[in-house]
Amino acid sequence: MIIAIDGPAASGKGTIARRLAAHFGLPHLDTGLLYRATARVLLDQGSKLDDIENAVSAARGLALLDFEEDRLRGREMGEAASVVAAIPQVRAALIDMQRAFAARPQGAVLDGRDIGTVIAPDANIKIFVTASPEIRAQRRSLELRGRGEKVDYPAILEDIRKRDRRDSERADAPLMPADDATILDTTDLNVEGAFAAALDIVGRAQREAL
Repeated sequence: MIIAIDGPAASGKGTIARRLAAHFGLPHLDTGLLYRATARVLLDQGSKLDDIENAVSAARGLALLDFEEDRLRGREMGEAASVVAAIPQVRAALIDMQRAFAARPQGAVLDGRDIGTVIAPDANIKIFVTASPEIRAQRRSLELRGRGEKVDYPAILEDIRKRDRRDSERADAPLMPADDATILDTTDLNVEGAFAAALDIVGRAQREAL
């Protein structure tokens, strides 16, 4: 069983993906970490984020699950990852890596921006998780505050909207629901409610496949 979960920043897709993976005993890949890790390499070496040659080299040099996640989280890295992810050559360099993960014999859960449309278009279950920009900014603010980072809600909301525009308007693999994806709006749902709704979507898909 392959579960593809897409959606914009702070929509709750990562939490839902991790919970579903644990529930069904499936490996999970947060594909956003690939772009964050690529951006991290560029920042560490002092390269510009739009340096295509160095960005592609950084992407190709990644070890799939060998990430220092503490260094990949935070507002700065989210913004940097969005810039790097808009480079078609970087996305191309990472496609095979993601598809190989999705093709594991036991199945997998992947979350990102183009899983249901590009990486795993034949996934058994596709969920597009969304929420209002204001709610997503609130969630990101709470997350950052929990890590001891300074929180500026208006700036975070603007970052969210900027990333939405960049992700949705990029020429290569723009953020959009797959035609056969189920939309899950988490605006008015807490973590447990969102997970329950996602579990219901998976259950319905499994029953329909029988």
